[in-house]
Amino acid sequence: MLTVKDTQRSIVQVGFDGSVHKTFRGPKAKERFENELLILRYLERAGCGFVPRLLSADPERLLLVTTGCGSRVDHLDPERCKELFAELETYGVRHDDPDVRNVTYRQQDGRFCLIDFEFATLLPGTEGIQASGDPRPGVTAVSADWSCSTEKGPVRPNNEDSFIGLEIDAREVHHLGREGSSVTSGKDLIFAVSDGMGGAKAGDFASRIAVEKLTRMVPPLIRSRSSGIPIGFTAVLENLFVEIHKALQYLGESYEECRGMGSTLSLCWFSGDRMHFAHVGDTRIYRMGARGDLEQLTRDDTHVAWLLRTGAISPAEARIHPARNRLQKALGAGNQFVTPQVGEVECKPGDLFLICSDGVTDVLPDVRIAEILVEKPRKTTRAAHLLAEAMESSAKDNATAVIVAIGQIHT
Repeated sequence: MLTVKDTQRSIVQVGFDGSVHKTFRGPKAKERFENELLILRYLERAGCGFVPRLLSADPERLLLVTTGCGSRVDHLDPERCKELFAELETYGVRHDDPDVRNVTYRQQDGRFCLIDFEFATLLPGTEGIQASGDPRPGVTAVSADWSCSTEKGPVRPNNEDSFIGLEIDAREVHHLGREGSSVTSGKDLIFAVSDGMGGAKAGDFASRIAVEKLTRMVPPLIRSRSSGIPIGFTAVLENLFVEIHKALQYLGESYEECRGMGSTLSLCWFSGDRMHFAHVGDTRIYRMGARGDLEQLTRDDTHVAWLLRTGAISPAEARIHPARNRLQKALGAGNQFVTPQVGEVECKPGDLFLICSDGVTDVLPDVRIAEILVEKPRKTTRAAHLLAEAMESSAKDNATAVIVAIGQIHT
């Protein structure tokens, strides 16, 4: 990305796709981040077309990603400048820094636009639009609590595991923190874990590309769904994995330090009362019902796992097989074609969904994982509790876990 602004208050970078990445820092950074996030959300609901559109928000990193609004304007007639900021007020927002440096020119439609709303103010009378939502009437929803954790482990010099959590509605994408709760009413939740290989930055690249593809490909589908066009989850997930695979292949072929780079990826997409999943590699997705029965939803893409499924070896032999982590399929890594395993299950109250890397499953058998998931730690999250057990069980690899607990059903 190209850095276009680097000050005490923020750093602004432009991605290769034209998106603008603004990271807040310095005095009152969190307050300014939250204010600009509020203003951008409001302006999109109000239908204002000459401001950036919010693509994603990461409250932990104080990062906003928006669409671009053209190039900066060096000189503008003062009266025209006043007209622009006065027009903004007709949408219920006063820009508290009405200077030409916050004006851009969008060449494709010849429109002057306004940017940088960290000091903007909502005017009286905007409460109705602020509160307006985009619920999907008639769709059954579920409440979900999640916890995420990752550990480098005692042996490896860096952590090549990555996880992501996203909340997506008809307007924008929100990056989720390590723990939280939500309801799938008018929004979808997506969680994923990837385990990188073949390069020092493999895990970082894989997760970054996955997030980028999700934030670009999924929102238009959800907007279309709100107008009556259903999402074909199988085709969408297959296409998503193909795009991530192509991006990793390109990096591996273009940079010597990335040669052979690849990644596993296991993804859970909660929409209404359904969980759609897609998977490549040996990062696993489990489902545990209210009665404590643990089911592995994904199939490991390894030769040892195939031997186990065909009955050629026993589970005990599979756990100690020297080639148990040798992948037959991964995103990137020189594979010509990759077809993910795709599936769907209904979410029921009391269900627990676990996505975890092989740093967990190599040292904890399924029966012990089920026991740990039933336990309710008091001083930590379920995910951190599971990883602590893995580390105590002589884990040598990176280890990552994302746990999503399903609560009430909402109709």
